[in-house]
Amino acid sequence: MRILHTADWHLGDRLGRIDRTDDLRRRVERIAAYCAEEKADVLLVAGDLFSELAGPDGLREAVRHLQSVFEGFLHDGGSILALTGNHDKETFCQTLRHAMSLAAPLNDRPGAVLPTGRLYLAVEPSLVRLPDRNGDHTVQFLLMPYPTPARYLTDAAVQRYQGLDEKNKNLVKAYTSKLNELQAHEAFDWGLPTVLGAHVAVKGSEMPTLFRLSEEEDVVFSDEAVPLGFAYVALGHIHKPQALNGHEHVRYCGSIDRLDLGESANQPGVLIVDVGPEGRRDEPYTLPLEPTPLYRVEIRSPSEELPLLAEKYPDHERAVVRIDCTWKAGTDNREEVLRELDRLFPRWYDRNLVEINALDGTLVAGEPARTRSFQDTVRDYLEQELANHDELLRKAVLARAEGLMDTLLKDLA
Repeated sequence: MRILHTADWHLGDRLGRIDRTDDLRRRVERIAAYCAEEKADVLLVAGDLFSELAGPDGLREAVRHLQSVFEGFLHDGGSILALTGNHDKETFCQTLRHAMSLAAPLNDRPGAVLPTGRLYLAVEPSLVRLPDRNGDHTVQFLLMPYPTPARYLTDAAVQRYQGLDEKNKNLVKAYTSKLNELQAHEAFDWGLPTVLGAHVAVKGSEMPTLFRLSEEEDVVFSDEAVPLGFAYVALGHIHKPQALNGHEHVRYCGSIDRLDLGESANQPGVLIVDVGPEGRRDEPYTLPLEPTPLYRVEIRSPSEELPLLAEKYPDHERAVVRIDCTWKAGTDNREEVLRELDRLFPRWYDRNLVEINALDGTLVAGEPARTRSFQDTVRDYLEQELANHDELLRKAVLARAEGLMDTLLKDLA
């Protein structure tokens, strides 16, 4: 059985004012092409299929896109196994799972053999078996969604916790207990090659950033908690691709694109692993995905640096950027700087413009230098508040604010 391991799609995600839908759809379409090129039997998505920022319309369109992109793969006998992550909305995923089961009922008993050519979404810890598309042999899958209290803290005693630390300890214990329980279940076949799919953070992995979570908020497992006896361990949640502590068969595949500034150096990709009746064949290998350029652009002298930016960032028109720019009153024209930045970087997601005084020192001894004018404070506040709103609305509000500030300043003068 050939398995394509991926995770952390975050469909429907946003970064500031930028909708990442098109970027992520292109990566999904490339994954579908890899499924065909590599003749994959199973597409295993280890959590965070959707973004928590996606609204109802966005979720509906994401599902529609998945259906159109993977229709051929499923029709040809390929199968999709997905499990929920911390960013997947539990209510939506439960509803989606129930709807799929209503349309085509599945045997939910542990150890059940799933039919090929279907999408299966694990919203609870699950033990399933799946044949390859030719029916030559079967692989056993243990699917462990992200540890949330609703999913794992079913005992009334552990539902009463005093804080984050106690909650996370209870979740680690309950998650580990459930994993052990499924392995001890009478339906677990020790004679079959087994793949573990899980969406968790494990100590020993490189975690430069946790996507929209701090280490205090997240549930982090010790590396000893991850069983190594499986044919393959497909992990999601950490967005940097890596083998855990040198174990080549225990892998984070990483996210399918760069999702924030902390991932600007990541090289997205997916993993291919072959599992036969005897277990894993050879080591997993990576297939690359083209990342969206994501930069922090710092400008200290607009008049000198703006003419050079197009050459410095040849992919500036499609790059997602944060801009930090300082400008001098009396030297730089703020509106011209903004227009040029909009032209160069139409996909900026955040920008911070700071005015510095053209004069060195202050006019009155002992008076602190004013680095931000009243107008700049208002502009920056409005741009931040309107970052996720329609561009036409944003421009209209900013234009109205400029008119009001001009009128106010004239009246004061």
